Amino acid sequence: MTLIIFIGVLIGGILLGVPVAFSLLLSSLALMVHLDMFSADILAQSLVNGVDSFALLAIPFFLVAGEVMAVGGLSQRIVRLAMALLGHRKGGLGYVATFTAVVLAGLSGSAAADAAALVAILFPMMKQAGYPEARSAGLLAAGGIIAPVIPPSVPLILVGVAGNISIAKLFLGGIAPGLMMGAALLLTWSYLLRNEDLEVLEKATGKERWIAFKDGIWALILPLIIIVGIRFGIFTPTEAGVVAAVYAIVISVFVYRELTLPLLYKVLIVSAKSTGMILFLVGCAMVASWLITVAQLPQQLAEMLQPLIDSPRLLMAAIMLLVFFIGMVMDLSPTVLILVPLLMPVVKQAGIDPVYFGLMFIMNCCIGLITPPVGTVLNVVCGVSKIRVEKAVVGILPFVAVYAVLIVIFTILPELIIVPMRLIAG
Repeated sequence: MTLIIFIGVLIGGILLGVPVAFSLLLSSLALMVHLDMFSADILAQSLVNGVDSFALLAIPFFLVAGEVMAVGGLSQRIVRLAMALLGHRKGGLGYVATFTAVVLAGLSGSAAADAAALVAILFPMMKQAGYPEARSAGLLAAGGIIAPVIPPSVPLILVGVAGNISIAKLFLGGIAPGLMMGAALLLTWSYLLRNEDLEVLEKATGKERWIAFKDGIWALILPLIIIVGIRFGIFTPTEAGVVAAVYAIVISVFVYRELTLPLLYKVLIVSAKSTGMILFLVGCAMVASWLITVAQLPQQLAEMLQPLIDSPRLLMAAIMLLVFFIGMVMDLSPTVLILVPLLMPVVKQAGIDPVYFGLMFIMNCCIGLITPPVGTVLNVVCGVSKIRVEKAVVGILPFVAVYAVLIVIFTILPELIIVPMRLIAG
């Protein structure tokens, strides 16, 4: 009954158009009344305590770093380097897009921001070169959703906070699956365009490649600083956010000289607004998480899933199927903050590695970012490229299918994520 009340009020609020954060508060309020423990003081205190976390400080810094990348010239230089290295191949702009998507993922961690940057820079070039518009938009959207998997990643921070998982391990564990997602895109793109007659760009000279590399090296260094720093314990993920923000600002101002004070002010305003929205959602989710624990909802869920507890792979398959469908109708952050606290006790009881679960959860949620009806990244791509949603969906489907196959493979063979994660983390 308790589980029905919580889920019923939450879903009812969302269906009525109530923002997810307030729907979470309403479902928490309903639980408090049902448990006969309503107290406005406790509700307010839990809301404040929910965001009183050192780990969450990383969010505003990584958001600032990501915004600076977009306006400070770092993203554009990554594209130029990729063009110099891969632009001359058949379908080369698709390879450029994938390479850029993987590198940008290690700079910003924002799927929407990366997708917008990719589309704004590369889609006009792909269109002019005669590439199929739908497939081009599909590739750029699919490349954008690699960002939440590869560090630095705001969603991974949210998973770490919501599930009490090591954020450092999540960051290091996300490298291998993120690169595999990029490799899957390359293979899919190559297969889809095998019979297309496309314009091939002129191969860059050695001198041109060297110039592009020298110009882009400052942007390439940032992911290495973050990964090496976290891997060897030089700084925490939160401190890595500070390093990323400061580094991006310094390079954009003093090396590339494209970040002006008015632009920096705009970056800080946008980042502050995004931070405020995310942290309010986190606070509301933490209130719900506390009440979920008090009401023993995980135990009730565990009883329902008891037949699957002894079969971790079957349990993961069931959870992934659930997350896939929920991710299609709900944005990534609310899905993480609602489901992870509810599922984590069940996952631990089944003996599933929490880091592996967190990474799989994010990868699965990312697919929902490019599928209707919500599809945040899908809408961004359509808005920037100015193509119809129906047309973009057709182009996205092959990449969604490949990502789904990748999820199935990782479910059957969790070692593909766990082993590289342990090797990198030492």
